[in-house]
Amino acid sequence: GEPSVRHRCRRHRHHEHDVGQDRRDRGQGFDVAKTGDARIGFVGFPSVGKSTLLSNLAGVYSEVAAYEFTTLTTVPGVIRYKGAKIQLLDLPGIIEGAKDGKSRGRQVIAVARTCNLILIVLDVLKPLGHKKIIENELEGFGIRLNSKPPNIGFKKKDKGGINLTATCPQSELDTETVRSILAEYKIHNADVTLRSDVTADDLIDVVEGNRVYIPCIYVLNKIDQISLEELDIIYKVPHCVPISAHHRWNFDDLLEKIWDYLKLVRIYTKPKGQLPDYSSPVVLPYSRTTVEDFCMKIHKNLIKEFKYALVWGSSVKHNPQKVGKDHTLEDEDVIQIVKK
Repeated sequence: GEPSVRHRCRRHRHHEHDVGQDRRDRGQGFDVAKTGDARIGFVGFPSVGKSTLLSNLAGVYSEVAAYEFTTLTTVPGVIRYKGAKIQLLDLPGIIEGAKDGKSRGRQVIAVARTCNLILIVLDVLKPLGHKKIIENELEGFGIRLNSKPPNIGFKKKDKGGINLTATCPQSELDTETVRSILAEYKIHNADVTLRSDVTADDLIDVVEGNRVYIPCIYVLNKIDQISLEELDIIYKVPHCVPISAHHRWNFDDLLEKIWDYLKLVRIYTKPKGQLPDYSSPVVLPYSRTTVEDFCMKIHKNLIKEFKYALVWGSSVKHNPQKVGKDHTLEDEDVIQIVKK
């Protein structure tokens, strides 16, 4: 759950939303069926061409009708890319400029937090101001972009005070600072292990525990309005892809980068005595790619009947190799499940 509003961390005070308001609009419902293998949320100011980008991407790569979700307040498209079904979601009302739409804000943010990737769409002529505003908004909702969870061990206890261990030199935190931060959260007994040089904000993130870490790509739109020299510079900026949504320029680059950032793993199935089915892979997130994860994705009963699997591909030493349910699969492996 949410930490009590009064207790929200120091740097996020400006993001306390009207909770009463939230209760009043529950009725409208902002629920997105989690179809497909991954979902991408699009954020951007109204004038930057976000809707053109969404409709053109969905138009070029869609095989699924964009309107199969009737309950929605945002109508997403689903595109198919390298065999994976990827849901495209518009995330309106997240940005300051949309304060009047704050009523639906809460639900939109809940959806944003479930995205596997966020695309921030910027106008190439004025990217930096917009970028800062959007990043601040997302940060305030507990979304951390392009960063990993802080390397901090944190365990509350019943007694024994605050126990601080640092496995490397700390430039910002000492026992005193850690004590005072934890005291703000009424925590007086805990073991804290700092495994890298971390900040006070990192510690707050870990204590609050409701942060999500999501990769992000900055899409710089309207490149038809700039010079080639300027374009060369943009290409050097990390996490950026320059495009023209209107002319559909550079969509291939954008999709390739999306694919890199989603880190999906495709597994092909091979029924006994047949060739592998390369047309529709089972797609898994890179953090969950064991044979058991694969079975669960197909049907939860499959693991009960599971005897062993035969695997061909880069995760095994010889093809095919007989493996158990704990074996970790790699992208484009082929698998045949043998039942009991």
